[in-house]
Amino acid sequence: MVDQTYSSQVVDATPSTVEKNLRIRLIFCLALAAVKAVILLYSARGLLQDPDNWWHVRVGLDMLTSHTFPTVDTYSYTFAGNPWIAKEWLGQILFALAYKAGDWNGVVLLAIAAIASATFLLAWYLSAWLKPTVAIGLTFLLIFLVDPIYTARPVVFTLPIIIIWTAELFEAARRERAPSFWLLPLIVLWANLHGTFTFGFVIAAFAGLDFLVRTRFAKPGLLGRWIAFGLLCPVVTLLNPYGIKAILATFSVASGNEAVSFITEWQAFNASEAILLEGVLLAALFGILVARPKIGWVKILFLLFNLHLFLTHQRFAYMLILLVPLVIAPEIGAQFAWISARKWAEAPRDWLEKLAACYFRPLSAAIGIVLVVGAIVFSLVGKIEPSPKTSAKGALAYAEEHGVTGNVFNSYDFGGTLIFHGIKTFIDGRTDQLFLNGFMKKSMLAGSSAGKPVLEELLKDHAVKWALLKADDQRIPFFDELPDWQRVYADADAVIYVSKQ
Repeated sequence: MVDQTYSSQVVDATPSTVEKNLRIRLIFCLALAAVKAVILLYSARGLLQDPDNWWHVRVGLDMLTSHTFPTVDTYSYTFAGNPWIAKEWLGQILFALAYKAGDWNGVVLLAIAAIASATFLLAWYLSAWLKPTVAIGLTFLLIFLVDPIYTARPVVFTLPIIIIWTAELFEAARRERAPSFWLLPLIVLWANLHGTFTFGFVIAAFAGLDFLVRTRFAKPGLLGRWIAFGLLCPVVTLLNPYGIKAILATFSVASGNEAVSFITEWQAFNASEAILLEGVLLAALFGILVARPKIGWVKILFLLFNLHLFLTHQRFAYMLILLVPLVIAPEIGAQFAWISARKWAEAPRDWLEKLAACYFRPLSAAIGIVLVVGAIVFSLVGKIEPSPKTSAKGALAYAEEHGVTGNVFNSYDFGGTLIFHGIKTFIDGRTDQLFLNGFMKKSMLAGSSAGKPVLEELLKDHAVKWALLKADDQRIPFFDELPDWQRVYADADAVIYVSKQ
């Protein structure tokens, strides 16, 4: 589908020339994806730094064992029995299978494969409009800027999907064609991987509006197909274990989820904490204002929509950074000859490009061999484990050895590892559906300067017998002051208190 859509965009030339240019693009894009994969292999531990890595794998393992999809919470004691669905079930099962195959190394390799695929696709689509060197350089920068999202969570599986979805729909609008109904299985897959699939509806709406603006009702038959496609999008996403519940669950955060203000990735963009990203955004704005490219108002609205998402919830930075360049690349390539793919295709090839065109097969094989060998060496040589900041490995070993049991009061970042090890949590990372109705606010209030009475109330109300806290948890001083609690363990990452009662 990718080749058919874009191969004719580069230049009207002889078949052999077009084929050589495609080979050059492929080699460059494959090489960039391989470089990104190698970089990620080198820094693999960074992919397991999120506390949610733990519980995603455990939920997947439990589904493989039980052959059922959860509908109520069984992982916490505070919200046990409350409605909860594993709306990211397919991504969790994929990670679980990877874990069974290769422990955490397998999880990391699967995440790297998804990220490398997204890198290749972004470079491929951009190089249809921008000369390969520019497209590769831009892709490398964009992929680098969204590094914070690269953790072993189901969202990484959606990166290739959202790139294909956006590029193909806007290209159909630009060509004044109907969207391919073969894209619908893609959003079905997306709906079973991650809750962000509802953004697919919004992207399709923007692309459809772009088509309408271009044609001005002159092609009612095609417009009807766009409308039919748009209506089918939410319908086909009902093909998941939870039906309409999966769609409704995605709106819980947008409707005022109380956890948003406490979780860093859901908070608004803070320029003082992301100086590099702010600099890139300002540089991009400066370039747009100086170059003044002609971009349709629909695409400008699309840019503003993604900018709004990013400024309100910084976790959506990847949508602004990856999708907006995809959408405006045709206009940029058409208006600026020095970066145009068409002008590049008409110019003589340099030695590197000739090498890529002439030795396409051996170079492709070499890239593949490097990746396979790297993955094998990675799997055999080093054992990767999640960050000690989320694992509480020493603390949990102490608790098991000394028979520390009962209801636990845990720091938020230890919720995932508790789930993984079969210990019911006080709170964990599933705050999109659970720990609401004032629960999380009260829990966080216990760490405020006047939070000691709140902490005592929580401990009493939930019959807490022990506490597993991060070493920098603000509630630790209060525990030290409580006469009925005793610190029994501490290391660089975790502290354990037990009740004397």
